[in-house]
Amino acid sequence: MLPNIIILESVSELIDLQFFSNDFYTLLLRLSVNLIFMTIIIRYLYYPITKRKDYLFTYYLIGLITFFLCFALKKLDIDTGMGLGLFAIFGIIRYRTDAIEIKEMTYLFLIIGISVVNSLASRQISIAEMALINIAIVSITYGLEYIWLVKHLTRKTITYERIDLILPDRYEEMKSDLESRTGLNIHRIEVGKINFLDDTATVRIYYYADDQEFSDYNNK
Repeated sequence: MLPNIIILESVSELIDLQFFSNDFYTLLLRLSVNLIFMTIIIRYLYYPITKRKDYLFTYYLIGLITFFLCFALKKLDIDTGMGLGLFAIFGIIRYRTDAIEIKEMTYLFLIIGISVVNSLASRQISIAEMALINIAIVSITYGLEYIWLVKHLTRKTITYERIDLILPDRYEEMKSDLESRTGLNIHRIEVGKINFLDDTATVRIYYYADDQEFSDYNNK
């Protein structure tokens, strides 16, 4: 056993790498805490409402990458590197693909933030303080999703050809017409751009997704 240890130490010195350190246990503890609270937020707060499996993949991987990146940069103790690393983390949110909806963007910031907190906690931050931060984030998110903002107002933007109904005094007629066409119980309607050449108008309808027999088309 002793010769094997000597060999490993010799190889470690040769390649200038350390095979094991006590920080490994710190990494395991913080990673476990981070995964637990990430799962509570992603799987038990976000997913039951939205049913969007595509974002589960994104949130988990971005949270883990953020955690490992911040933990590694903290180990190096390079302030400039930490700043550049965090800048890069928040920069990737602009994916150059489809725009992320505001709620999904908020959850993304939430996952990144909680991963940063759990990875950067040091002797200046006690375990009790770190636990309080995580529990507070989860509790506030739960309160907003399931207690205060129980009903979720969803919107759709459509092109409406019955331009004769966009007048304020014919609002109820337009609402009834849109409800019969879409099958939605519409809460309110906003009229946007009006094109008199094509006799069309851009109309935005708002409805409570929880009250409908089918969900928003974005849900997966």
